[in-house]
Amino acid sequence: MKNKFILSAIFVGSLTGCNTSEKLGTPPQIADVNSVGCLIANDFYAVHFSAYLKPKEGNDREALLTPYCQELPSEGKVFFAADLIDRDIRQTPIGIRVIEIKKTGDKPTDFKEIRELNKVEPKIYSKGVVEAQADLDKKGDYALVLLIGGEDAISGEDKLKITFHVGKSPFSWFKEKQKWIVDSVAKLF
Repeated sequence: MKNKFILSAIFVGSLTGCNTSEKLGTPPQIADVNSVGCLIANDFYAVHFSAYLKPKEGNDREALLTPYCQELPSEGKVFFAADLIDRDIRQTPIGIRVIEIKKTGDKPTDFKEIRELNKVEPKIYSKGVVEAQADLDKKGDYALVLLIGGEDAISGEDKLKITFHVGKSPFSWFKEKQKWIVDSVAKLF
């Protein structure tokens, strides 16, 4: 009985421990196991975000179709897609910026822009899918910024900032251990 309690505690702890999303992006950022990518929201807007890394060599279709959310494994050409959840903003011009950032504090919004990698002029995405691409040439922190309202997006509420990390995360070892623990506990039951 004592062993089952300990294993249950480890299982629950592995599910709730060490969430790096609050350090990298605009909360809440929720991985959706039933779909691709993750849900990104601020107080006014929500999107379903995915990033796709072009394989370095060859035509590996499976690798190209692997979605990422906040942690991309390596540098390279990245394709971004943000599905607009709110149908009303599909008739609003949206501009896009891909920027390299440097964290300046503990909050997700505490960062300064280092450089702009791509800028897409505002346009209407009537089908609800905002797309962009950029060449991410080094490991580090980046952000995809959706400027809802285009050039009129001057307030913080109209800028949906989706931050992500390129390269192996310092917490990736924990995620690997977490998966191993969950798999091991699942086998016991």
